Amino acid sequence: MYTYKIHPIVVGTKVFDKGMMTYQYGYGTPYTIPIYMWYIEGGDKKILVDTGEMSPIQSEDREKMINGKIYTFEQGLSKWGLSPKDIDLVIHTHLHNDHCENDFKLENARFFVHKLELEVIHNPHPLDFRYLEDYILDIEENGQIEIITEDREIVPGISVVHTPAHTKGGLTVLINTQGGKAALCGFCIIEENLYPPKEVRAMEMEVIPPGTHVDVYQAYDVLKRVKGMADIVIPLHEPKYASMDTIP
Repeated sequence: MYTYKIHPIVVGTKVFDKGMMTYQYGYGTPYTIPIYMWYIEGGDKKILVDTGEMSPIQSEDREKMINGKIYTFEQGLSKWGLSPKDIDLVIHTHLHNDHCENDFKLENARFFVHKLELEVIHNPHPLDFRYLEDYILDIEENGQIEIITEDREIVPGISVVHTPAHTKGGLTVLINTQGGKAALCGFCIIEENLYPPKEVRAMEMEVIPPGTHVDVYQAYDVLKRVKGMADIVIPLHEPKYASMDTIP
């Protein structure tokens, strides 16, 4: 069985109210999240999870906020000796714009996307303003998308599980590593969502749902389930990974 290394690469940031991450908690607190693409090294395929922002703000202030360097898509790939043409596979956790803006650059890649994400991006509810179909039209027209309808293995040692905590078609990516099984969450959270402070735990809440969700009760249950399915659970926007080259 293959084992892999996970390389977090910051390709954008957002500055907003912390409550956008932590439902019913942290409102009024300014917070900066990194936007990552994740290079999965190992096996015989060059694999990314998500592709990040097309034009990230690269400033000293933003980098101080996340304690890490911010790259353009091409810069981030070149750090690991790659260019867009080298990427074989992309797994999308979901299709909010900041997770797929560079898809069109990957002309040799196959993209794995849940069926429900494709349905929503082409017919979004007004509340779903983070979906912009322009970012995936090229790969769709080129026949590069492989639609996911159920939990399945993508390549040996990497599989996806449907986890609709943040969006209807969210996919958590399970990855075999030397440190055990890693779960790259299919929803936008930080570490505090999985390990709440004592004032939240005192309300008998084991996790904090994402600040943006489709069904908050379902989201709570999904977070609990994902938290228990791996040795390493990686929140999609946790700032501490901005200063790390490799997980584990």
